[in-house]
Order: sequence, then C-alpha cells, then structure tokens
Amino acid sequence: EVASQTKPGCSGRCGSLEIPYPFGISEGCSLDDSFLITCNTTFSPPRPFLGPGNTPAPVLTISLDGELRVSSSVARQCYDASGMLVEETTSSLISEKFPISTRNRFTAVGCDTFAAIAGTRGQNFTTGCLSLCDQMESVTNGSCAGISCCQTMIPIKMQNFGAAVGGLNNHSTVNSFNPCSFAFLIEEEFYNFSIVDLIDMQSKQDMPVVLDWSVGNITCQEAQKDLTTYACEAANSECLDSNNGLAYHCRCKTGFQGNAYLVDGCQGTFLHMNCDWLHLLPDIEECKASNPCSGKCNNFLGAIFCSCPEGFEGDGMVNGTGCRRIINQGDQRRLIIPLKGLKKATNNYHESKVLGQGGYGTVYKGILPDNKVVAIKKSKVCDQSQIEQFINEVLVLSQINHRNVVKLLGCCLETEVPLLVYEFITNGTLADHLHDKLSASSLPWEMHLKVVAETIGALAYLHSATSMSIIHRDVKTSNILLDNSYTTKVSDFGASRLVPLDQTQLTTLVQGTLGYLDPEYFHSGQLTEKSDVYSFGVVLAELLTGKQALAFDRPEKERNLAIYFISSMKKERLVEILDDGIMNEGSIQQMNKTVEVAKRCLKVIGEERPSMKEVAMELEGLRAVEKHSWIKVDLGIEETKHLLPLPSSFIEFGSNSCNVTATTTTSGFDSLRDQIFSPPLHGGR
Repeated sequence: EVASQTKPGCSGRCGSLEIPYPFGISEGCSLDDSFLITCNTTFSPPRPFLGPGNTPAPVLTISLDGELRVSSSVARQCYDASGMLVEETTSSLISEKFPISTRNRFTAVGCDTFAAIAGTRGQNFTTGCLSLCDQMESVTNGSCAGISCCQTMIPIKMQNFGAAVGGLNNHSTVNSFNPCSFAFLIEEEFYNFSIVDLIDMQSKQDMPVVLDWSVGNITCQEAQKDLTTYACEAANSECLDSNNGLAYHCRCKTGFQGNAYLVDGCQGTFLHMNCDWLHLLPDIEECKASNPCSGKCNNFLGAIFCSCPEGFEGDGMVNGTGCRRIINQGDQRRLIIPLKGLKKATNNYHESKVLGQGGYGTVYKGILPDNKVVAIKKSKVCDQSQIEQFINEVLVLSQINHRNVVKLLGCCLETEVPLLVYEFITNGTLADHLHDKLSASSLPWEMHLKVVAETIGALAYLHSATSMSIIHRDVKTSNILLDNSYTTKVSDFGASRLVPLDQTQLTTLVQGTLGYLDPEYFHSGQLTEKSDVYSFGVVLAELLTGKQALAFDRPEKERNLAIYFISSMKKERLVEILDDGIMNEGSIQQMNKTVEVAKRCLKVIGEERPSMKEVAMELEGLRAVEKHSWIKVDLGIEETKHLLPLPSSFIEFGSNSCNVTATTTTSGFDSLRDQIFSPPLHGGR
C-alpha cells in the first residue's frame, strides 16, 4: 500500500485513494501536467480520474513501483433468439503519457465469438482471438485457451487501444446459454474464467487495467546530467530505466523506504521482510548482534544479505534452507530444478524478465545459481489440458537431439503445471528481425538463406530422423529463434504431435496460428507432415517479402500473405511485393528457386506439396550460388487450385495463438472490422 506522500502544502487524497507525488490533484502539486489526476467531487465520496488528454477512466490505485490501475469498459455484442442484434458496445482507452502494461491480457468470452484489439505503439497494430464451443459440457472453469474463452498478449509500448467483438453466427446455435460475446483488456492476475461468465458477464461493466508510469523521456544516464530536472530528489534514492518505453523510475535504495521523488522521501527502514534471502533490519551491525545467517552474513545500508559459499546452495538462513553442498550431476543430464531456484532466477517472475508470451504460457529469462542463463516457460492456465501440454512437450523434446532445435535443460515439478527450463537464445526471434520496426535488424540475403537452410534441416529431422515422426504444428517466424551468430533454433513444441512411423496422419483438434495454418488441416482436422510444409511456405513468403503473415493494416486482398503471394505469382506481379533489400542482394537463380519452393509448399492440396526432406534437398547449395543483379524473371506460374473455398475469417482474422475448433462463417465480421479500424480513440469511454 502506498503511503500518502505529497508535496508540502498539497492535498494527497481523492475520496479513499492516496495520491502520491509525482501525481497530484491540483496545479503545482504534480511533477507536470501529465501527472495531474482529476478529482471529481460531484461523486460521494469524490472519485479520481485520469487527467486532461486521456480517456477520463476511473483511477483505482497508484503505486510508487510504477503502476497505475484504471477501470476500462467491456465491449459486448448481444443477440436475441432470432439472431437479431440487440446490444453492441466497444471499448477504448487513450493514455498519452503512460503506456499500457504487458501485464494485461486481451480477453474474449463467448461460444460464437471473435474479438480484435487495435492500438498504437509508434506504429499501428491489430491482434485478436477466436473463442468457440457448441455445448456447456465442453466448457472448463479456469481455462481460457480457445473454448468459450480466449486470451492474447499485447505488445510493449502500447499507448492507446480500441476493442470490439462479434458473433460468427449471431449466437444462433448457442443462444440458449450464451447470447452475447464479450471482449476486454484486463490485468492478467485479476481474471479467472468461469462458466457463469457465458451468461452473467452483463453484470460486469468495467475491468481493471494496469498502466506503467515513469518520468521523463530519457534514460537515467541522460537524466542525471541535469540535476535541475532530475526527478529522483531524495537522498539514498536510485534511478532505474523503464522497461516499457524511454523513461525512468526512482526508488529508495536497499535499506530505505518511502517516496524517492521527494527531497526527504527515503528514510531508513525498520522493516523485516519475509524473503528467501534478504532481511531488512534497523542496525547495520546486526551481523555482530543476532546473526540470522547460517552461511555468510553481509551488511549493506541497513540490510543483511545471507549467502552460501562457493560449492553450496540455499538461502543461507538459520531458519531457512541453510546451505547445501551442490552435487555435480553433469551438464548433459536433464535436471529437476527446485521452484525456489526458478523464482529467484526470475525475480519472482518479474515483468522485466519476460522474453515472450503465447497462447499457452509466458517465457522468462532467468539466471540459475551457477550463473547459467536460461529461458523458463511458465503456463498461464491451470487445467488438465495444460498438464497434457507439458507432458507432450517433454515427451517430444526427449526424442530430439539436433543443433537447430532448442534444448530442454530441465523442469520443475512443484507447481500445478510444471515449468520447463530451456537453453537461452540471445538474439530474439526471426519475427523480431523481420517485422519489429522498433528493433528490427536488416538481415542480408545470405543470412536469410542460412536461416532457411537450418530451419528446414531441423524440420526434416523432426519428420524423418527421430524414432517417431514429430509434426511441429506451429511453425512460424516467432518460433524460430536466433543466437548471436544467427544460428537457428526451432522452438515451442507444446502443440507438436508424435506420429508412429506406420501412420501418415492423425485426426486432432485443429490447433495452430492463423495465417500459418494449413487450409486442408483447417477444414478436415487431418494432421500430416504436409501441414508443417504449408506453414514453412508462409515463413518463406515472409522472408521473401518482409511482410507479416497476417496484418489488418494492409488492404483486404493483401491481409493474408499466403493468399496474396500466390495471387501475385498468378498475375505475374510477384516482383512488386518482394523485399527491395533481398532483390538487390540475391542472385536470379537463388531467388527463382526460393520462390518456386514457396509456391509448392503453399499448395492448398497437401498431397501436391513436397516433403520436408525434398524441400531441404531442393534448397541445398543455394548459398553457394554466385550473386547477380536482379532482373525480372518469368517464374512460370501455374493456375492455383483450391481444395475448398476458404472462409473469410480464416483469411482475415488471426491471433497470436488461436485454437480453431470449427470451420466458421463471417456474419458480423465487416461490422467488427469497421469498428476496429475506426476505434473511438479521440472520445470518452
């Protein structure tokens, strides 16, 4: 709880909420106008709202740790039994100064539901998810993985958003128990799906959303050059760069507490913290008095740190785990890792340690006691399907030993859904390098070929070189990791399936990422190795064009890259959409061959696609081809045949990780699209 610490002479309360500086409720009482909170006294008691320039959203809490919680509305669309629309609202939020925290999740609830959220983060973006079910019996409390409830993450540095929701079939088949679709942004820890929500969400008008606040628009290093504007005014304060945009935070140093933004804000603490490894005590000579450590005792500014000597592990506390000698079990053995060690490695799963998020979990960067840097995958939903997902991933990875497949180092079995520990890959994902305008690097054509060769080599290995064939089922650029030497590591085997060598296909619940999903698999539910081939074809198209697999900000005919790529080939206009950089670097033969392989991989009929091994053989040796300047080449395009007409929702609507359980129609999609692309970002709620 935040103490009421305001500028002298200023009021620090609005109703029941404490307003700490740098925020304030009147002129001259905040750091600047962006930190002004509007205290509306027409309510009883008075209620605080975000200040001028923002959506006037109610403020719920303000934390000196850099978090501000506000209330945000729920988007909804409801139908009567005849399928007539009876209610429709959207949701939006403008936050000019404070970015929306990645601790929030975009969530949709309903059994006939597609939802989308559009926003800005220096550039426009759109994402969403699909939620389906046909009967109450298929719904599981607590699960938000695509059946009656779905969630997707939001990107870092997002400032504003508009959200809308629609029914695929006007809820006509599920109206008796679910007449409405709902969508909202919400703090992840706050919401746990309940079956009751399918009917009773009408009573929930608002949801808590976390905003990240910080000061300035420069780094700590730059801010400290000008002490007249430097916000960390307290003695014994320190500065930390923001994790969500160019800005910084102030906090009291270890051993002190209070408000680091005020001159006398940081006071020596007499607080005893119940932590695994840290006790804050009033006397810096406490080690000499009543030593709480069984290992080494260290004093620092009123704080006592207990640690273990080299060769031992534990919290070092007399009343804790003490220090245990480490037994060397060898680097190659997969280990069972204690939960306490993983919490410490990730600073208790702190947001700053997040590497990425998907439909089934969050991946954190962690540092183990031996200083080994690892990636830790933590499930975000606790139900039986997540445990099965974990078992599946361990089972699959136990079959794999390949330099271009991410290594599983160990796991933790102390939680409801076990945690997985992987080798840490240092250079992000292929998607980052291709599409993130804020951090993208320009990969030369030669590096494109290296990534292609290593990825296809790993996938061919999965399909044919293991004791059981492994179908990845979610091949995409965000699951292709790169290290500092741009060595490829294929990752995320949670959706993968093991196929006995005497079988060629499996019938499964359709699962994957829209934009990459094999249309034949989507329609039939028949999973084969050729499903991975199609997804790899989309990856090739991304590499060749530099365009995302699915993007709402492109014209309608261009939104699905696979469709657009084949259509451009058919019209002999492919040159117009290829990336300028690779056209200038790649040779005619290399480009022609890569385009031809992509075309074959993207055949709608699976039997017409090559195998992964055939693709690997076709692409072999491309990196050695002599480079020539680009000229227009006749690519000899054949007529593209479609197995079935694809529904527009398949072509146009995607999510970061969306379980699709049925073929869908597009009733209401145009309305949703119009709402999303013209969200009320310049008005109120």
